[in-house]
Amino acid sequence: MEQLLTLLVAASPVVELRGAIPLALVGYGLPLWQAFPLAVAGNMVPVLFLPFLGITARELSLHSVLLERFFSWMFERTRRKHERSFELLRDFALVFFVAIPLPFTGAWTAMLVAFVFGIPFPRAFPLIFFGVIIAGGIVSALTLGALKI
Repeated sequence: MEQLLTLLVAASPVVELRGAIPLALVGYGLPLWQAFPLAVAGNMVPVLFLPFLGITARELSLHSVLLERFFSWMFERTRRKHERSFELLRDFALVFFVAIPLPFTGAWTAMLVAFVFGIPFPRAFPLIFFGVIIAGGIVSALTLGALKI
């Protein structure tokens, strides 16, 4: 049961892997070799829905003038504000963004960033995965280090 809960917590927005690993290691007493892959797998589940974001946004925009205006405004504003810095770093930026273990910098937000900047799924998925692995390593090290103190 603890394994399933670890997976579900890692798949949830905001908390993601950053909360799932400490919960699994400290709360449930799972060993790292179990907690880490469960948290990474759970954190990557939402990313599988990235291809459907575009379809959903287009469908909603077709049926609602208000949503069409909102999506256009949001995408244009975001691209205009961040496109220059994002273009310079492109792939590294997405990996680095996910790798920082802070709230709202995980796989969920990276999925939205990839969508807004038009990064295709086959390119975005491994970048987000690599960032999740790095974040998982940092969170694991911090959690295990805190347990030693």
